[in-house]
Amino acid sequence: MPLKPYGVLKGTIIQGIPAPPSGNRTAHYQAVVQAAGREYTAAINVLSRQKPSELLYLVGDQFRAEQLTHLQSLEDGVTIIDESNREDLALDYIRGGLFDPARMIALPYHADGPDNDLNEKVDTYLRRAITDQTATIYIYGEMFPGGVHDIHMNQGNVEKYKADDGIWQDGGIVIHFGRDNKWQGLFLAFQSQSWCTDPRGHRVRPASECNHLTPVAARAFRSGG
Repeated sequence: MPLKPYGVLKGTIIQGIPAPPSGNRTAHYQAVVQAAGREYTAAINVLSRQKPSELLYLVGDQFRAEQLTHLQSLEDGVTIIDESNREDLALDYIRGGLFDPARMIALPYHADGPDNDLNEKVDTYLRRAITDQTATIYIYGEMFPGGVHDIHMNQGNVEKYKADDGIWQDGGIVIHFGRDNKWQGLFLAFQSQSWCTDPRGHRVRPASECNHLTPVAARAFRSGG
C-alpha cells in the first residue's frame, strides 16, 4: 500500500490544539494521545491546499460501528496494517460500507460564530473524549516517528498526490466511550478526491464528474476492486 506504514493508533487523548484562525494552506488540528507509556501527536487536516479548500466531514454515530468493535482487542499503541491483517482492520470509505458518503458535508476550517467550522467540530468531538476517562481513541493514517497523519481518505487524488493513492488505507478517527458502550466517528475527505477509483485507488473519473453520483452509481464507474 502506498502509505507506509499505514496503521491505527490506540490510546487516550489528553490534549487537543485547534489550528489557529489565521492558519495557512496546510492547517492542522493537533491531538496529543497517550499510549503504551508514551505520547503521540495526531495531525488532523482541517483545510485542503487543493481547491476547494473546505474538507468533507462526517462526525457522530451515523456509521456501522459493529464493524469496529473488534478494535477493543488491540494492544495500546501502534498497530501496523498490511496484507496480513488488512481485511480485519483497514478502512476504505468507498468499499467498506462503513458509512454513507452522501452524508458528508463541506465546512470551512474557520468561520466567525460558534460551532460552524471544522476546527470547532473536531475540537468538540475530541474534547468529549478528553473529559471521559472511559474513552479510548483509535486513529487511522500513516504513521511517522512520534505520531500519525493523513487522517483522511487516501485515494482518488489529483495527479500531484497520486502516489498516495491506495485502497483499504483510508484515515479516520473512532472513539469508544466505555461507560455508555457507544462509538463515535470522524471521517474526512478532500473535495478534490474522486469517489470513482480503480483497484489501486486511482481515480477513473475526475471529482467533478463523479462526486455528485450516489454511492451505488459511483461504484458502477470503478473498474473493479
